[in-house]
Amino acid sequence: MIRYVLDARTATPHFPGIGRYMTNLAAALAPLLASDECLTILHHSDHPPALPDSPAVTLVPVDVSPFALAQQWQIPRLLRGFASREQGAGSRSQESGVRSEGAAVQYPSSVAGRRSSVVLYHSGYNLMPYAPGVPTIVTLHDLIPLLMPEQSSGRARLLARWANALALRAARVALAVSEATRRDYLTHFRVPTERIVTVPSAADPAFRPQPDDAIAALRARLALPERYVLYLGSNKPHKNLVGLIEAWKIANQQVGRSANQQIPDHVSRITHHASRLVIAGAWDDRYPEAKQRVAALGLSDSVMFLGPVAGADLPALYSGAKLFVFPSLFEGFGFPVLEAMACGTPVICSNVSSLPEVAGNAALQVDPRNTDALAAAMDRVLGDAALRQEMRREGLAQAGRFSWTRTAQQTLDAYRRVLNEAN
Repeated sequence: MIRYVLDARTATPHFPGIGRYMTNLAAALAPLLASDECLTILHHSDHPPALPDSPAVTLVPVDVSPFALAQQWQIPRLLRGFASREQGAGSRSQESGVRSEGAAVQYPSSVAGRRSSVVLYHSGYNLMPYAPGVPTIVTLHDLIPLLMPEQSSGRARLLARWANALALRAARVALAVSEATRRDYLTHFRVPTERIVTVPSAADPAFRPQPDDAIAALRARLALPERYVLYLGSNKPHKNLVGLIEAWKIANQQVGRSANQQIPDHVSRITHHASRLVIAGAWDDRYPEAKQRVAALGLSDSVMFLGPVAGADLPALYSGAKLFVFPSLFEGFGFPVLEAMACGTPVICSNVSSLPEVAGNAALQVDPRNTDALAAAMDRVLGDAALRQEMRREGLAQAGRFSWTRTAQQTLDAYRRVLNEAN
């Protein structure tokens, strides 16, 4: 039996993007496995991934953190157990794994006693065991601390360089979530080009246009305005929320001028077309600048901070927006852009890093540091219903070009390639 061990311990609220990647990859891998292949998923016991039942998939709770030094010996010990020809008597009737530092390693009953001499380990994050003892693959998401040093501490930059270097040394193949990410790693680390391959992610299948009644129910429950422009993401500095807020101020100033100075009709009136800017997503109190800027610019009546939104509510949140705006300065992949397009929402996004790959020609792309250009883009899209309808059609088509089945097949091809080369 060939056992692929997918380390999904990062599928927690602390890693929302990586968590979506790991969960969707696991679900898409299961039906593609050959009869002599199985998939074991390591996960935090408080956050088991929601996956379809499959006899080829085993879930193993492992509570040692990716940030803990103990993973350097506990995960390899678990992998050695999977790889041993006979796993002996230490099994339980319930699935169990590494519970805490210093705890004995125990194996799920579905694995105990099974001959399983071939194991491949796949880490979804660069904080991983660096001597796993079995053929290894790692997924590379981004190099933000190194590419944007002004927004990271010296400690964060050192950790990023150290962790990525060790992960690349441990892995026989690395999967980059975008071609931009692949180029960044090849630029900053001495790695043979063939050892990093691009395997794009995709939107969760749940992201699709929602019916009017679902949108109305969410609007009532979250007290959303009837018309809104949406941003979804964190408030970390590279997300450029301050730039978005300043662009929103400029756009609303254009409205005032058009009312008072008879600006031509092609200039839209944003407060007529979309009454508020809604900023949703997890909030990090270390970065209060966006809320401070809203207060300083007198925008409290036209900007709404929604905070975290349950995953089940996101498709309706996207679908209800007249426009989705994502002015990030850097993205390893950019899930929100693809999710919004999959929900049929017109998108304005940055023209940097991986976002042009994700958006293609379906989104209006702007320089994220040019607030005037961002304001003009919002003004243009909100004022042109025909353009919004065209962007909706093109966005749905663009989102359809990304598929978790394709991602999983390319990942499985990499697994098999690594094992073939190892043997």
